Amino acid sequence: MYLSQLRNGSVVVREGDVARVLPGTESVYDLAMAAVTAGHSLAAEVAKRGLGEVVDLTSAEFALPVSHPDPAHLHLTGTGLTHLGSASARNAMHAKLEGAETLTDSMKMFQMGLEGGRPAPGAVGAQPEWFYKGNGTAAIAPGSDLMAPGFAEDGGEEPELAGIYIVGPDGHVHRIGWALGNEFSDHVTERVNYLWLAHSKLRVASYGPEILVGDLPADIRGTSRIHRDGKVLWEKPFLSGEANMSHTFANLEHHHFKYDIFRQPGDLHVHFFGTATLSFADGVKTQEGDTFEIAVPDFGQPLKNRLTFAPRAEGTTQVSAL
Repeated sequence: MYLSQLRNGSVVVREGDVARVLPGTESVYDLAMAAVTAGHSLAAEVAKRGLGEVVDLTSAEFALPVSHPDPAHLHLTGTGLTHLGSASARNAMHAKLEGAETLTDSMKMFQMGLEGGRPAPGAVGAQPEWFYKGNGTAAIAPGSDLMAPGFAEDGGEEPELAGIYIVGPDGHVHRIGWALGNEFSDHVTERVNYLWLAHSKLRVASYGPEILVGDLPADIRGTSRIHRDGKVLWEKPFLSGEANMSHTFANLEHHHFKYDIFRQPGDLHVHFFGTATLSFADGVKTQEGDTFEIAVPDFGQPLKNRLTFAPRAEGTTQVSAL
């Protein structure tokens, strides 16, 4: 089952190739909270409400597949160094791990994931890299522009899977499902010094258009593209899912939600799980007007966003004393 929201306010349920409006439902957030309150699954809540008219998603205008009524209570976060990457890249990485006398901090973090990121069920594994991207004001709908700030050095795509979570009234975390994500970042800034990773991640991001509800395939295969002037500028396959990762999702979820601040009742979380495929790594320099496309057959409609840059501000940001 797949869930999405349209810009006309409709909540849509897709099963197989048929998508239908869910009557009497204002938002996926309300639907999820109703399921939590009733103590049953999203599928049971959908069945209880019934389905309405058929919708053609190939021509639909999408909103975010889920958002919070108060953007301050939606958290955009993520984790990196979680994916094994291609066989050649993995072999090169392993060679460095086995032969280098001095490892960079990034390599040490990757090695920790290889050695301890897949613990037995119920056990705590290695803690991953973690970063904060922003709140709901930084969440951009599919089809809308990803705007880099005027001071940005780069605006680069990151094709990823995102987990979508809602926190129940008792503080228990419930996974709504999984979505495609573009964890938009500034790779030029990050390259200057890895301690600027936190700065490079404070950017907008997009996810959707559809949420996959239920089990996630272990092997996710998709394609990341950049379109420029009506042509494909760059295209590359990417892999995700636990078969292609050094961490289990359960381990990554634990290390995010172990913090009390992320288990506040009613909050919504969109957590990006990392990637091994970037156009930046292939020497691509993105520019305003480029369109990013992330497509995975398991997730239905592709995620597309156009790149723009805000005007570069003059001077410094002023702070006034009260």
